[in-house]
Amino acid sequence: MDELDKNLNIEATAAPNVQSIQERLLYEMRFGCYKNAAKLPCESLLAKALNISRTQLRDTLAELYHDGVISRRQGVGTIINRHVLYLSTRMDIDMGYEDMIQKSGREPKMLLIRSGILRSAQASEKMGTGRLDELLYVSRIITANGKPAVYCEEHIPKRLIRRGGYTDADLEKPIRHFLGVFCGLEPCTDVREVHAVSASGNIAKSLSVPDGTPLLQLDEVDYDFDGKPIMYSRQFCVEGTVAHHVVRRKI
Repeated sequence: MDELDKNLNIEATAAPNVQSIQERLLYEMRFGCYKNAAKLPCESLLAKALNISRTQLRDTLAELYHDGVISRRQGVGTIINRHVLYLSTRMDIDMGYEDMIQKSGREPKMLLIRSGILRSAQASEKMGTGRLDELLYVSRIITANGKPAVYCEEHIPKRLIRRGGYTDADLEKPIRHFLGVFCGLEPCTDVREVHAVSASGNIAKSLSVPDGTPLLQLDEVDYDFDGKPIMYSRQFCVEGTVAHHVVRRKI
């Protein structure tokens, strides 16, 4: 055991409100026993401190490596990338806007504006269906501390809805809820296009901003495990309300 590992052999703290091993280790690196460490101890000591198996630890470290939170190299160890660790919101990690707003220290709330069945040439073209599908359309506002932050429009092919009887209360929840409960589907991957646009018309009104206000627009198509498109959404973010970071691993 080297001297660094001896110094890091500290009993892990009781992290509050964490649901997974990954969240626990992130807490320890940010606020707990590894908050001042440049790198994590060896696997045997770290697994013991967290009271988990080596297999569980390796799976967790693999996830953190993939997300860029740590770097690992033979003979060097596991380096904590603190410039990544403290990013509250990221575009390259699947995270809903409510979570992003909450992680930025504000209170999120989702408000349903309207919903219905329509046909949209743009949405059908984006999903590459090759036909003008009937779509469930849902528009909503997500607020941060009561102030409009994000305007969303979501489109799901009506033919994918396997169960009826949904209510406004179902549509007020994150769209993953509807896809899972009423379509039996789960998004596996998504592709996003990012644009800089100016607010106008209904979008400006919904976000309570003047026409011409800079917005970040994200066009997103979600795909299931088999690579089939299951949803197209447009999201408009008021500048400065939600930070978007992208981490790109170079090695």
